[in-house]
Amino acid sequence: MNPKKFATQIDVKVLKELRSYAAQTDRSISSVVSEAVAEYIHRARVRPAFAKAMDEVLNEHSELLQRLAK
Repeated sequence: MNPKKFATQIDVKVLKELRSYAAQTDRSISSVVSEAVAEYIHRARVRPAFAKAMDEVLNEHSELLQRLAK
């Protein structure tokens, strides 16, 4: 990893929790934030693809699903 500094602002309560979590897990705040942001981005990208695939399945099999729901 090639870390790069950047500045941002965070809610005071969230920062307190972040510091506490980092200390409890013996990690740096930077590593916790990096992991959290990476996970958030991954989820944000997967959700639309999953939702689209789910819509396609529901549309394709709507009659069967309606019969199963009865």
